[in-house]
Amino acid sequence: MLTTAAERVGQASRRILVADPTASTAESTKKLQRSAAANVVCGFSLAGICILAFSLRLFSVIKYESVIHEFDPYFNYRVTQYLTKEGFYNLWNWFDDRTWYPLGRVIGGTVYPGLIYTAGVMWNVLHFFNIPIHVQEVCVFTAPLFSAFCALTTYFLAKEVRSQGAGLFAALFAASVPSYISRSVAGSYDNEGVAIFALVLVFFLYVKTINTGSLAWATANALGYYYMVASWGGYSFIINLLPIHCLACIFLGRMNSRLYVAYAPFIVLGTIEAASIPVVGFNAVLMSEHFGSFLAFGVLHAAMGMQYIKHILPARTYNAAKALALSAGVAVLGVVMVLLLGYVMASPTFGWTGRSLSLLDPTYASKYIPIIASVSEHQPPAWNSYFTDVHILVLLAPLGLIACFRPLTDASLFLILYGVTAVYFSGVMVRLMLVLAPATCCLGGIAADQIMVTFCKSIRPEEGSGGWSGILKTWLDGPEAHTHEDTVSVDAKPAASTTSSAGTGKRYKGSARNRVKDSTNKGTEASPFNAFNLFGNTKQKLPRDVGIVGAMFFFSMLVFYIFHCCWVSAEMYSAPSIVLQSRTPQGGVHVFDDFREAYGWLRHNTDEEAKVASWWDYGYQTTAMANRTVIVDNNTWNNTHIATVGRAMASPEHQAWQIYRDLDVKYVLVVFGGFVGYPSDDINKFLWMVRIGGGVFPDIKEADYLGERGYSIDDKAGKAMLDCIMYKMSYYKFAQAAEMTMGRYGFDRVRNTNIGVPDISLKYFEEVYTTEHWMVRIYEVKDQPSRVVHTDTSRKGKNQLKRGSPSGKSRTPPTW
Repeated sequence: MLTTAAERVGQASRRILVADPTASTAESTKKLQRSAAANVVCGFSLAGICILAFSLRLFSVIKYESVIHEFDPYFNYRVTQYLTKEGFYNLWNWFDDRTWYPLGRVIGGTVYPGLIYTAGVMWNVLHFFNIPIHVQEVCVFTAPLFSAFCALTTYFLAKEVRSQGAGLFAALFAASVPSYISRSVAGSYDNEGVAIFALVLVFFLYVKTINTGSLAWATANALGYYYMVASWGGYSFIINLLPIHCLACIFLGRMNSRLYVAYAPFIVLGTIEAASIPVVGFNAVLMSEHFGSFLAFGVLHAAMGMQYIKHILPARTYNAAKALALSAGVAVLGVVMVLLLGYVMASPTFGWTGRSLSLLDPTYASKYIPIIASVSEHQPPAWNSYFTDVHILVLLAPLGLIACFRPLTDASLFLILYGVTAVYFSGVMVRLMLVLAPATCCLGGIAADQIMVTFCKSIRPEEGSGGWSGILKTWLDGPEAHTHEDTVSVDAKPAASTTSSAGTGKRYKGSARNRVKDSTNKGTEASPFNAFNLFGNTKQKLPRDVGIVGAMFFFSMLVFYIFHCCWVSAEMYSAPSIVLQSRTPQGGVHVFDDFREAYGWLRHNTDEEAKVASWWDYGYQTTAMANRTVIVDNNTWNNTHIATVGRAMASPEHQAWQIYRDLDVKYVLVVFGGFVGYPSDDINKFLWMVRIGGGVFPDIKEADYLGERGYSIDDKAGKAMLDCIMYKMSYYKFAQAAEMTMGRYGFDRVRNTNIGVPDISLKYFEEVYTTEHWMVRIYEVKDQPSRVVHTDTSRKGKNQLKRGSPSGKSRTPPTW
């Protein structure tokens, strides 16, 4: 796959001999040495980029510890533990009775197994070589490892589209782009950690097949797609982007046999492979998301058939056959469209998934599926997030997009379509900034390569000089580049990867003549605006001083980009949601470990068969860390079940108690941040509980929970808000604790106001544990209501003793 140094030397030797048969042996040897040295530099650069990609993602382990992050990764970790204990085959038949009680979940048929199987294979390989490592460590470092692989595949993709220099820049950007770091830091054991690598791998293999027309590369592309489908539901982006590219090539007159080899086997083999994965199954042929690929498949065959008939029939006969074929094709297409329309109209979502409809219509989720709209990563991104997540690529990617038009090849057309569609989808859903990241890296790499070539050509020495500048010169020319200005032959043929359509031969022939003409004007300086010609290669040079200053400025921008990526990785994306920290006024660090404290209490102080109810965000963590059965979790496959929990949270105490009793719930877990200023608590999420519950149960109305000033928790809050069990569980005994520690009775540090009902009593629930910083509160569901309700909350419970200072004096709690 990677061209060896020996092959590169042979290619350079052949170019020299063809271009200049009279070249001296010493000069030829010197050029061969430069070419070999350039390959060595490229290899070491790629190795350094891979090390950079891996190292940038280790801040979470250095600053905290080797721990799983966020919510979904805990489910993946739990399934991987099961796989290493029970084996690969038993995973497909595993029925998990600790989730979605009393329904349970068939894990093998509802999980994308790519990530889990990857970690399982690595764990087995390590143990095969007698390397005793815990499965948690394998899970923690899987994403950083695959980020290095992703940087390599990005290099190959950009190199296949444009040049080796563009590939190196693209690899550097991919190794450090913050958007990808956000889902690939050590401990982020989520599907995207390996799926983005698989995404770029499929795109590289597709472009490679288009450039070579090799059936072997097409088969490899189908296998890469199989891994992508097994890893992430985002495979639907691939199965829609490739048909768009295929149709664009057909209608732009760029259809050829290489396009057929790249696309047709991919659809046949890829569909069969996708259908073999249980979580996808027959959705690979029954969902509307895949219909576009079949349409392009049919259009491609029809176009190829017409092209074949045109070559074997006379013009007059061909016109008659063409009219007949078009008439028959329109009739068949009409029948298929009627049948297809009847099929999709039978579905309330027209055969699309809710997330796909949310991408096509950004308002769909907020109108019809509040559970999708409630997820923060499904919201549109803010404008400043583009600068934070892709930084200077915001400027370089548009330049690269323009550069892809000349020369416009099938490969560059694919990258253009990829970039445009990724920009749109990232603007709809912030999570899809992940899909945008590889596109901006490749486009930015092309632009950076074009800029650096322009600068370096103005400052490199004349022909015949040696040293590292000569190596740089050889690398800039590249193995696929045309021969040097002084030794250009008019008969030199263009590289196969750049001849994408029937009409390109004349363009390259004229280009060769232009190169001969330019060689006579070597060394002439031109306007800087002419030198920065992104629409094609230029031989005009910038003034030497301008080139030096420009190269230094661009290099400083790259350094600034790397520093920004390091800062973002260390400060923004390395903190696990399970362990939080904040700075003290003295400059120290205060750690909030309340989540693990609460899960540890549940694990060691409750019955193994106890059922725990919480909002779905914490289901995976509760099952994995507390090893207790939960009612709902982050899979969100059953909207009615989640709505039932939301209804319970929004109901008065007695009604909530009845719902929890019907679900056999023994403990209720509530996340509360008003004591330390943690904003992502259940009070701030409560309106989504109301909306989701109201979507199934009409008696829950959002307007009942809004007060005079909208959504609030003070004395102006809605009556239903002040009476609901979520409000009572969050603020039970809080007013006295706030006065004791902050000197302000009932003051909520998140909402920045005093609570509306400070004296709260519970009849059907009992507080059994509250963590050190009040971030997690656990209540037991009583079998019978209390006969006497204690309203005196001044007496300290066993868990309140540690909340106050040892001296008994009031103190201000740390702020998150």
